[in-house]
Formats: sequence, structure tokens, C-alpha cells
Amino acid sequence: MVLVHSGPEHILWKAFCNLQGGKKSAVDFQESSEIKFLHSALTTLGNLTPSSTVFFCCDMQERFRPAIKYFGDIISVGQRLLQGARILGIPVIVTEQYPKGLGSTVQEIDLTGVKLVLPKTKFSMVLPEVETALAEIPGVRSVVLFGVETHVCIQQTALELIGRGIEVHIVADATSSRSMMDRMFALERLARTGIIVTTSEAVLLQLVADKDHPKFKEIQNLIKASAPESGLLSKV
Repeated sequence: MVLVHSGPEHILWKAFCNLQGGKKSAVDFQESSEIKFLHSALTTLGNLTPSSTVFFCCDMQERFRPAIKYFGDIISVGQRLLQGARILGIPVIVTEQYPKGLGSTVQEIDLTGVKLVLPKTKFSMVLPEVETALAEIPGVRSVVLFGVETHVCIQQTALELIGRGIEVHIVADATSSRSMMDRMFALERLARTGIIVTTSEAVLLQLVADKDHPKFKEIQNLIKASAPESGLLSKV
């Protein structure tokens, strides 16, 4: 089996080896495609812009309500994120895990204007229809991901997306599991892989970036009331 590495460390090492092997001068090293790519990757790391972002809402379904810890809180925050997506014109993709048995997305989540609502049996949201939809959206660089369960569908979706070169931001205050231990270790594992674990307010304010943004006031109105101070806070 051949392992293919494409992360920043591998790119830097490849460029350095070329220099050491006499293939490139120091000037060539600074101007190399590998170093330029690395610089571009690092300067955009963690940035969110509406034109290059898609929101993924994962399996926020009725049958999960009694089982998922702080489900009411993550519904509230998830709805806030979808309102923000509508304000900023960000595409939203929604999945429902085996809806025949687990029900549809909860009524509190307003799906008006979302790009796709897809049933699935696969745990990851990265379905063929989702891959097609992403390919049709020009310049997608980042996915903001939230829903349930953190250690199953969220984790598997995030890992598939970064494997395809898409940066993933998991919204901690809109993501939960039946077990807080499963949630905690999943978020820790994902953070170690380079996935960004963040909050709903941080995401929304990063997307507007400036108080002079034409949509800032509308986003500000969304976040005037802080997200719920739930037991999720001490379990991240």
C-alpha cells in the first residue's frame, strides 16, 4: 500500500529535499511552487468567506430528541446558523439518517431555501449527490458542519471532507452525542487532524468580518442573545 501525503509538512519537506539534492538554489526554494502553495494554504487556514463556504446540517431529526444530550440547545444554535446562512447567501446541505425510521428534521429547524435535503443510510454526509452539489458550487474551500452525532456522522463526514481537500469547521455548540465521553474524544481527535472546532458566534462574525459589511446588522441581531450556556461547554 502506498501512502500519499499532501499536508504542509510533506510539501515543505519535499521542497527542502530538492534544495539539498542540488535541484534548486535557495532563491528557487523561496520561489518554488511547493513553497508558494504552502504559503497560500497557511494564509487561508481557518479563514471563512461566504463565497467559499457551505453549511452542512447533519441528521437533526425528531427521533434523536430524547437521546442526544442538550438536543434542545443544539437545535437552537443550528437554527441560528441556518438563519445566518440565508442572510449571507451561503448554500446549505441537509441530511437525514434513515428518515423512514428516525423521522424528518425537527420542526424547529427552518429548511427554507436550503440547497439539498437528502436521506441517507451511510453515516458520512459525503454522498454522491453531495459531491455533485459541491462540484457545482464554484470555489468551495470550507464546510461549516454541525448536527449529530459528534462521534459518528459528524466525525466521518469531517474526515471524508478533509481527505478531499476541504477545510472543515465543526460548530461545538451545535454538535452533540448521546454520550458526552464519545463527544469529547471525537472533538479532541478531530482537532488533532487539523479540523477547526469553533462556535456559532465565531463562525457568523468571521463570515461578515467587518462591522461595515452590508449584512452585519442582521447577523448582529442574530447573536444579541448569547448561545445557550449548556453542559456542552465543559465537555468540549
